[in-house]
Amino acid sequence: MRSLLFVPGDSRKKLDKALDSGTDVLLIDLEDSVALDAKETARATASAFIQEHRHTTGRPRLFVRVNGLTTGMTDADLDGVMQASPDGIVLPKTVGGTDVAHLGAKLAVREAEFGLEDGATRILAIATENAAGVFALGTFAGASHRLMGLTWGGEDLSADLGAEVNRDEDGAYTEPYRLARSLTLFGAAAAGVDAVDSVYTNFRDMAGLEAECRAARRDGFVAKMAIHPAQVPVINEAFNPSPEAIQRARTVIEAFKARPGAGVVGVEGEMLDRPHLLRAERLLKRAGAL
Repeated sequence: MRSLLFVPGDSRKKLDKALDSGTDVLLIDLEDSVALDAKETARATASAFIQEHRHTTGRPRLFVRVNGLTTGMTDADLDGVMQASPDGIVLPKTVGGTDVAHLGAKLAVREAEFGLEDGATRILAIATENAAGVFALGTFAGASHRLMGLTWGGEDLSADLGAEVNRDEDGAYTEPYRLARSLTLFGAAAAGVDAVDSVYTNFRDMAGLEAECRAARRDGFVAKMAIHPAQVPVINEAFNPSPEAIQRARTVIEAFKARPGAGVVGVEGEMLDRPHLLRAERLLKRAGAL
């Protein structure tokens, strides 16, 4: 996956339009973009949409962002959408692996209840929306076989910290949010799951979005969330491995195959060791999945 597009769960019109956006994952939202008195409508709308498109060929993956575990609404959200068999659940306000394990248990019960494949529903955790979550980023390893990715958020975190803004006058994240972003990368790597970059809120600034995407890819993120369909093509292009990168990765892998057991090989004038091989294998795996 490269792009994950948020869509309000109470708007069938926006959901239908988002299907043609080119995004790899639709994040059907029951949380922030849905008013409290519209939650039940959003659950019903999301469920009907997933049921209608779950067998559609070539569709994006369909994930649902539920309300957080401390809101008292998570169970109602799951009861409303799990029968439709979404591909995954996005858990906001996650505080470490304990929350992921808790959600995993809830999903297991509903998969059994609705006759779904055990373990089929994946989890994407938004892991930095409060200070407690930032301190728990090292606890996701082994929390659940369902966990497929970690992502971070700077908007809720800034509210939790009481900050005036989370970006400086040049549009770059200030230090607390750069730290949260970096720790999300480390947490995802430690847990062996994908690291997904946060949204770029200025949906009219495509140049800024592209620059942030390329910086994220450079640092190790494999995808980015979007809040507007117009952002999707920019994100997809930025996270597509280039033909040159793919060929380079193949060359590195072939060099190690030619010298089995070697710790270091020479490729185009460079001495490369095992971390370079791992990086090349990951790139080809991601390119193949795309």
